[in-house]
Amino acid sequence: MEYTGISAASGYALGPAFLLQDSKIQVVKSEVPKENLNSEILRFEEALGKAAHELEAIKEKTRQTIGAEEAEIFSAHIMVLEDPEYSGAIKELIRAEAWNTEWAIQEVTNRFLGLFASMDNEYIRERAADLRDVSNRLLRHLLGIRSQSLSEITEKVVLFAHDLTPSDTAQLDKDKVVGIVTNIGGRTSHSAIMARSMEIPAVVGMQDLVEKIKAGDFVIVDGSEGKVFVNPTEDLIKSYKGKQTRYEAQRQELKKLVSQPSMTPDGHQVELVANIGNPQDALVAVTNGAEGIGLYRTEFLYMGRQELPSEEEQFEAYKAVAVMFGKEHPVVIRSLDIGGDKALPYLDMPKEMNPFLGYRAIRLCLDRTDIFRTQLRAILRASAYGNIRLMYPMIATLEELKGANKVLETVKQELLAETIPFNKGLEVGMMVEIPAVAVMADRFAKEVDFFSIGTNDLIQYTMAADRTNETVSYLYQPFNLALLRLIRGVIEAAHKAGIRVAMCGEMAGDLTAFPILLGLGLDEFSMSASSILPARALVRQLPWRKAQLIAEAVLEMDNPQEIDVYVKQKMQ
Repeated sequence: MEYTGISAASGYALGPAFLLQDSKIQVVKSEVPKENLNSEILRFEEALGKAAHELEAIKEKTRQTIGAEEAEIFSAHIMVLEDPEYSGAIKELIRAEAWNTEWAIQEVTNRFLGLFASMDNEYIRERAADLRDVSNRLLRHLLGIRSQSLSEITEKVVLFAHDLTPSDTAQLDKDKVVGIVTNIGGRTSHSAIMARSMEIPAVVGMQDLVEKIKAGDFVIVDGSEGKVFVNPTEDLIKSYKGKQTRYEAQRQELKKLVSQPSMTPDGHQVELVANIGNPQDALVAVTNGAEGIGLYRTEFLYMGRQELPSEEEQFEAYKAVAVMFGKEHPVVIRSLDIGGDKALPYLDMPKEMNPFLGYRAIRLCLDRTDIFRTQLRAILRASAYGNIRLMYPMIATLEELKGANKVLETVKQELLAETIPFNKGLEVGMMVEIPAVAVMADRFAKEVDFFSIGTNDLIQYTMAADRTNETVSYLYQPFNLALLRLIRGVIEAAHKAGIRVAMCGEMAGDLTAFPILLGLGLDEFSMSASSILPARALVRQLPWRKAQLIAEAVLEMDNPQEIDVYVKQKMQ
């Protein structure tokens, strides 16, 4: 039988199905005598402590075995434990209703889950899995229940689960779990993100498939196409074993390109650089042949903690990456991009109906110049150790850009007065992620040293479609002609002004979009580290003139699906 879901991580896996039992934790309601309420509160606090200690251990293991950015998922879990709204509501129920701790946890968790479920936002709904994970962890500690350990799997299997929590994924041994299939989830779910980082083929959003199969059924997971085959024919097994062999051979062949230039056969060179969140990610970028860093997401330094990072802490994090890449390779540091789906509990940020269009990124920094100035000081100081460039996110107007530069100039004067060294010729650029900026790119190009197109937001703002909302996901169209025209206009405006233009959204690492972007004249492609070598292989076999002809052709097409098919046919 063949089933279709959502491709979460590319690759192919074959093996017997292992079913992760969705064990239900039974909670019984009981009344606590008033004289024992303080002891009941203490039980809850002890469970909080044990859960936090356990999560810290999982976070560290994840950091060492998977990556620092993925480990931040567990910082989010710890933040749930420490959230006074969550723990405070549980304590209040224990005191006010004299309920046992287990029942109070279940009641408060259900209230929050009900609130999440009512939100028309896929990202928020998927974060409900984090809350369930934290709640179940607390209940297991209180009830003495030992959870099923995925680390105990002893043979190569394909893991099937209704849902896979980040804690489950962190336990996986990628030598044993060769594929992942879940009933629910999307490409933005934490389990999907971690599966991609661990390079385990995965298909999610399979509805009720887990209930239809039996443990031991032989299955094929096609993570590239989002397909699962249960008890396939011998011919299909043979076909997919061939695909798997070719896929692995291609991966090994790609490693030979680590130190090769990103140049087309007819001599046109581009830069393939990496998106990172911290110095550990930069090491992975180096091993994957990154020619620099195109996007250093500094918000990860601010997340998973109880207070703002100090200037010294930031300086060390930026300096480490600058030294790693040296004077020859650029390190583009994006100033703080908090807001939208990334909140900081220790900042008193407003509750907003539409946070993606609200108080975030440069808007927050220009309002909280104390935070902004500290970060700019750290970036400038680190610029003395390498080829650091500064980039502002979410610029909407020339006034915002000039306001940010004014703060930067003030900080420069402070450092000069303190005789602290920094690169006085620091390049300053901005992200192009708001349609108003793309339309006015010629005016903005006169004020900056470079552009970087942030397609994740530019697409959703151009199409007025939330990229995390599955109901309108059909409108998230990277190949929509309106978007391609905006991108072309930005590139032309940048080149006319004599500045370079990069792209740091997901589209930059999309191999189908790559020929179009190359043909449009994009100078720099910034992507996840694992995408760099496949992109380099494509560049080295695709003549620039052919890419230009492809770009010219698709700009005459109206249908995104038609563009997708056309490019794939041309690249065969």
